[in-house]
Amino acid sequence: MKRLEDIKRIAIIGAGVMGSGIAQLAAQAGYETVLYDLTRELAANGLKLIAQNLDGAIERKRMTPEGKQEILSRLKATNEFSELVADVVIEAIVERLETKSELFSKLALLIDDDEAIFCSNTSSIPITKLAHGIPHPERIVGMHFFNPAHLMKLVEVVSGTATSPANAQLVYDLSEKLGKEPVMTKDAPGFIVNRIGKMYHTESLKALEEKAAAAETVDALLESCGFKMGPFKLIDLIGLDTNLSVTKSLYEQFHFEPRFAPSHIQQQLVDSGFLGKKSGRGFYQY
Repeated sequence: MKRLEDIKRIAIIGAGVMGSGIAQLAAQAGYETVLYDLTRELAANGLKLIAQNLDGAIERKRMTPEGKQEILSRLKATNEFSELVADVVIEAIVERLETKSELFSKLALLIDDDEAIFCSNTSSIPITKLAHGIPHPERIVGMHFFNPAHLMKLVEVVSGTATSPANAQLVYDLSEKLGKEPVMTKDAPGFIVNRIGKMYHTESLKALEEKAAAAETVDALLESCGFKMGPFKLIDLIGLDTNLSVTKSLYEQFHFEPRFAPSHIQQQLVDSGFLGKKSGRGFYQY
């Protein structure tokens, strides 16, 4: 059984906003870190995002240039699947059950170490479903970060029916070493935060569809009530495509309950390529 001190190398799959943020955390915590994506360009873009985050920390006097270089020296960007041999692998890819399950099956063939931990950053798919049919399902643990991963403190640590308590505790301890505040949650669609928080998005989108108020008005009203960020600003930050994928997943997991129904307005924006901050336009222009 792996212990926290046995973890030397962490691999992150998916070099988007979330994956790059997780990779940054691992490198900051002193781990040899591999950031993987399907192409060299995508993987390199993930490193650029990390460098930008670190530059921001330097500007705020929270890091030195030397500290930045030390962190970057622990990071490797790659599109070579064979580089993913590690003590802990964290996937942060598209929110699709079949795609994630296929990835874990490939990892099980690649990594000989039966005690290597496979973590999923899924925000909606039950871990029990992800682990089904995967060799040694006891090592598959939900490790749900929140966007932006390098800043948000919470991590939901989720056990499927086959997850061993020792492995769940190891991921909990690792989350703390990454500077997070982990919480153990039971396996269910959306876990805790997204199951409840999704209503913040879906009800706001319904208000927009019903022309009850403009996106800017909804955001202003909710921020004035104490929310740190209005729902439409938050969706733009997360990415309209990512947010929509989670909504569709929850809608399916909850047997198409109307309260989780995806918004046709959001679908139209995604179809038009308006994905939020990362594309320069979503509900707002950037």
